[in-house]
Amino acid sequence: MPRRALTVLAAVTLAAPALPAGAAAAPGGTTLTWTVQPATAQGPDGRRWIERTLDPGQQVTEHLAVRNLGDRPVTFALKAADGYLTEKGRFTMLSSDRASTGGGTWIDVRDTVRVGANATAVVPFTIRVPEDAAPGDHPAGIAAVVASAGAAVTVESRVGFRVMLRATGTARAVLDVGDVTVERLPSWNPFAGAAIRIRHTVANTGNVWSSGVARSSVAGPLGAGRREATAEIGELLPGGGTATTTVIGGVWPLGPMRAEVAVTPEPRGEHAGAQIRAAARTATVWIVPWPQLLLALAAGLVGGGWLTARRRSRRRLARLLAAAREQGRAES
Repeated sequence: MPRRALTVLAAVTLAAPALPAGAAAAPGGTTLTWTVQPATAQGPDGRRWIERTLDPGQQVTEHLAVRNLGDRPVTFALKAADGYLTEKGRFTMLSSDRASTGGGTWIDVRDTVRVGANATAVVPFTIRVPEDAAPGDHPAGIAAVVASAGAAVTVESRVGFRVMLRATGTARAVLDVGDVTVERLPSWNPFAGAAIRIRHTVANTGNVWSSGVARSSVAGPLGAGRREATAEIGELLPGGGTATTTVIGGVWPLGPMRAEVAVTPEPRGEHAGAQIRAAARTATVWIVPWPQLLLALAAGLVGGGWLTARRRSRRRLARLLAAAREQGRAES
């Protein structure tokens, strides 16, 4: 039976705050180290990533620079693929075993480049926007790759940067809110307001790269005891989503509580004229004031016991007085 090869992505660095750099093991126990960054035909130009707004059907040429920091020549594979955000919000690109369907297919770059020891090679690549490209953002990445094969595993080490491609047309920044749940956090202090935890999801249903702000509030009937808090929504690419949790303190439970989450998107990149649509969703939950009810019950029991004891004391005193009067009449 033929042995199946497993491709593992060992290292991906795309548009990090510092210059993207990678390292990979090479035969003989040496280590390969290299960087990749946007460039002009003359060399690196200081950009962290490439961001281009293009018309459908338009074609442009860009450049990347691969710098080999090692002491021997290396042949790097060059690959482009669709870009996306990981669960932790880091930008990366599809692995080699996954087919691109978006911006990654717009990039045409040669397969390999050989870079001498302690040298830099500048490589041109072409961006071709399809005639039928939908308006909005089509994120991609481009990287220089070193692959090392083991017994049954091929390890890919990639270093690259993001290529934020944008097709002209109507830009829409839309973040939708879904799955709002509300719960009271455990607390038995009757003299303090409750802490309310609101969970919800946010999905980028527009066509542009956006971040935003989520404003959560909770209030009782007729808006009584309203409290609110805000949370930052990290960057979301079109079609992406995230889950957010907000805790609001000092809420007095008043029975039926109405929670609302409103999200306002903030377009990222060159989207000054984007249409912005805010979204909101509400949820109602009954929050019974158990600590306060238990305190009231305890106070009622204590008060009832005191009243009962006082009545008994009065009746006993009345009996004693009546007995004393009877005794006085008998002696007279």
